[in-house]
Amino acid sequence: MHGSAARVLLLITGIFTFATGYAQFFNTKNYPKQYFQWPVGAKVGIVANFGELRPNHYHMGLDCRTDQKVNLPVYAAAAGYIARVKIEPFGFGRSITINHPNGISTLYAHLNDFYPALEKYITEQQYSSQQWDITIMLPQNLFTVNRGDLIAYSGNTGGSQGPHVHFEVRDTKTDKVLNPLLFGFPIEDNIPPVVLRLAVYDRRISTYEQTPRLYSLKKINGVYKTTVPVVVTTDKVSFAITAYDRYTGSTNQNGIYSAVLYDNDEAVVGFEMDSISYDETRYLNAHIDYKTRSGGGPFLEHLSKLPGYWEGIYKTGTGDGVINLNDDSAHAMKVLVSDANGNSSTLEFSLKRNGLTETNNPYNAGPAFFPGLLNVFDNDRVKFYLAGNMLYDSFHFKYNVIKAADGKTIYQLHNTSVPLHSYFPVRIRENYSMKDTGKIIMKRSWGSKDDYKKAVFDNGWYKASFREFGNYQLIFDSIPPSIIPIGFKDGMNISKTKRIKFSVVDNTEELKKFTALLDGNWLRFSNDKGRTFIYDLDEHCGPGEHELIIIAEDLAGNKTEKKYHFTR
Repeated sequence: MHGSAARVLLLITGIFTFATGYAQFFNTKNYPKQYFQWPVGAKVGIVANFGELRPNHYHMGLDCRTDQKVNLPVYAAAAGYIARVKIEPFGFGRSITINHPNGISTLYAHLNDFYPALEKYITEQQYSSQQWDITIMLPQNLFTVNRGDLIAYSGNTGGSQGPHVHFEVRDTKTDKVLNPLLFGFPIEDNIPPVVLRLAVYDRRISTYEQTPRLYSLKKINGVYKTTVPVVVTTDKVSFAITAYDRYTGSTNQNGIYSAVLYDNDEAVVGFEMDSISYDETRYLNAHIDYKTRSGGGPFLEHLSKLPGYWEGIYKTGTGDGVINLNDDSAHAMKVLVSDANGNSSTLEFSLKRNGLTETNNPYNAGPAFFPGLLNVFDNDRVKFYLAGNMLYDSFHFKYNVIKAADGKTIYQLHNTSVPLHSYFPVRIRENYSMKDTGKIIMKRSWGSKDDYKKAVFDNGWYKASFREFGNYQLIFDSIPPSIIPIGFKDGMNISKTKRIKFSVVDNTEELKKFTALLDGNWLRFSNDKGRTFIYDLDEHCGPGEHELIIIAEDLAGNKTEKKYHFTR
C-alpha cells in the first residue's frame, strides 16, 4: 500500500474509532419512531427545541410553528385519554396532557379554547371551585381521543411571547421529559452544530470567583480549532463551550443535544439533553457558567460537573471534567458536539501546563460557603441558612448594610452572580415594635427586578422565603390595591360589548386574591400573563340590569372593593 493511501486509511480509521467510541458513551435510545403524528395543523417546523438554555431552566419541549397565527387546530399526537388540564396566568397558560397506552404522555401548551366538550367541562369545574387558574386530573374514561383528533386551538397564552404550541413527550410513570426529536418527527436536519468559543477555568478556585479565559475558534478542514494553543499555569482545569444547532431551512439558533470531552482520546465526561424532570430543570444553573451569563455574557455550557450538581444530564467517564495536569506534557483535547439527528462537529485543541503559579482569588473575603453542607449566616439583624443542596459551587459570602434615601435599612445578601437551587428562609429583625402587625412585606431587589413576599412574624423576627440573593428590606404596607376599569364604567350599557376588563395595580406588584361577583354570584375573569382581568360575556350574564362587585386583596391583606351597575 502506498504511503498516501495508508495515511488516508489511518485517518478514516481514526475518525471511525473516535465516532464509535462516542456512540458507546451514551446508551442508545429505543423510542418509537412512527407512533406520534405532528400535533399542529400547520407546516411542520419548530422555533425552539428540547434542551435550549433559558433563564433558570431548560426548554423542555418543541415550540411548534403556527405560522404566527392563533386558533389553528391542535391534534392528539396518538390515541389515549386526556389526563390533565391546567390553566395558569404564566407558564404553560392553557395546557392539556394526554396519557397514551404505551406508557408515554404528551403535553400541549399555550392553547386557546379546548375542543367544545372539554371546554364546557372545564368551565363547569372553574365555576364549581370558583377558581379560574386550576389544575384538573381527569379519569381515564372521561375524555378519550384517537390519533389526529382535534383537542384544542393554538394560542399565545401563559409565558408564551408569540403564537406557537409548546409540545412535550414524557414518561408517564416518572414524569421525566424526553427529547421529542428522538421520536422520528419529520423535521429535516442535515446541519451539524456550530461551536463558537471555548472557555477555560482554573479549578483550584470556584467558578463563581473567576473570569474564564475565552478562546475564539476557527474551522479548519471541517474541524474547529483554537486560534492559539491553550496554555495554563494551574494543575486543575476545566472547560465550557458556546454552541448552537440549526435545522435545514431555518436560521434559528437552537440548543445542542450532547457534548463529550476527550483527553487523549479517552472520554472524560459528557452531557446529553434527554430525560429531564421539572424537579431537575433548575440544574441548568449548574450546567452553565452562571456568573458570566448573569453579568451579560454568553451562555457557556460546562464540560464538567460542578461539585453541587447532584442530578441531571451529565455522565462521567474517566472523570468529572476537571483535568489534572501533573506535569508540563501536552494533552490532545477533543470535544464532540452533536444534535439529536446525529450530525456532529469536533473541536480540537492542545492543552499544556507551563509551570504552576499560586492561586490569586480576589473574592476570598467573607465567610466561605460550600455545596453539600449546611451554610449559616447569623447576626443581630439578619439570619438565614442554605441547606446542603442549595449551592453548586463554593463562594465567599458578602454582606453589607445600606441606608436608603428614605432612611430605611437595606441588607445586601451577596449578589445575583451565585445561583441558588431552591427557596431559602430569610429572617430580619426590624424596629416595627417587634410585634405582628400583619402588614409587613419583605422585598428582595436587584437591578430592575423586585420580588415581594408576606413576612410572617416569628419570635421577634419577620421571615419569608426567596431563591435569589440580593438586597432585602422590610416594608410596612397599608396601601390597598387600585382597581382600574378598562373601557368600562358604572351605569354603562354593554349591549355592543364582548368583554369586560379591569387592571389591578398594587405598590407591591403582587395580589393575593381577585374576586368578581355578578348579582352575588362568582364570575369567571381570566388573568392571562397576569396583566389584566378579563370576562368574556357569556350565558352567565343575561339580558337586563346587573350589579358587578370587584374585590382585590394584596399580600398584606389590604382590600379594595368597587361596585358597578350596568345593563346588557
